[in-house]
Amino acid sequence: MFKFNEIEDLLQIKNLNHPLVHFETLEEISIKGKAYPIHGITIGSKDKTLPTLGLIGGVHGLERIGSQIIISFLQSLLNQLNWDKVLYENFSNYRIVCIPILNPGGMVSLSRCNPNNVDLMRNAPVEASGKILPLLSGHRISPHLPWYRGSDGVLEKETKVLITFLQDEVFSSKVSIVLDVHSGFGLKDQIWYPFAKSQERFPLLDEVLRLKDLLDRSYPHHIYKIEPQSKNYMTHGDLWDYLFELHAKSNVKNNSIFLPLTLELGSWSWIKKNPLQFFSKLGLFHPLKKHRHSRIMRRHLNLLDFLMRATRNHESWL
Repeated sequence: MFKFNEIEDLLQIKNLNHPLVHFETLEEISIKGKAYPIHGITIGSKDKTLPTLGLIGGVHGLERIGSQIIISFLQSLLNQLNWDKVLYENFSNYRIVCIPILNPGGMVSLSRCNPNNVDLMRNAPVEASGKILPLLSGHRISPHLPWYRGSDGVLEKETKVLITFLQDEVFSSKVSIVLDVHSGFGLKDQIWYPFAKSQERFPLLDEVLRLKDLLDRSYPHHIYKIEPQSKNYMTHGDLWDYLFELHAKSNVKNNSIFLPLTLELGSWSWIKKNPLQFFSKLGLFHPLKKHRHSRIMRRHLNLLDFLMRATRNHESWL
């Protein structure tokens, strides 16, 4: 078994007992008789109608870097809260909620999928249309093949946890942005917005473009390529397509905004710079060189800080 440092790092944050931070064990996943928790974390006000930033990591167990980026951001944030009184006071007006490790079973067993061999990003009840790629877009042929969606009509434990957590902690918010951090695709870091199921126009495209313009003006030399996921490939069962539809149905009257985004780290560039990574199970999804890992941990903190401030100050760009 791979040493599971991410859970230890989360427990260190929990043990700080910071007054603004609330930890909850949402579910436990068993692997070979040992239970691994899925932690939900909320920071700031308890008023769930306030602007909310959501952070999700570890949907795919091999993509450990996403969880590490979120945990690093939380560690930095809590350290700043110890001395920055303005930052502390601002949390009375907005919230951060997160699940840093959604798939602990996959992470501890070095698997992309959960312990049932289900790819959680293909598990939602959403059917894609248009140009579908064999296997990659999701299938129900066999759990022994990658990108398996799971049985028809069956949601995995982890999928249920994410849906319930966001319904409870995010769906009541007037304005919310949720960032899901992944790796394993492309040479360039990308920010994707829905849809993954089709190439139809995303209903919140105007809001996405305003946020993009704000990022471009705030950080004119940023590294991110921003586009719909369908421009890269389409999938069945995308969690964020499903959650966007759920939110739309539950918020017909109050016109609240729920904007799900995916940060897809361009891990192919790590392999290009260090071809030996190709022969490591983690190497396709995780930077193995120490200096490269440190660089990745640094470079995305600005994005998370930007999203935090953009959520809090949403009136200025929406």
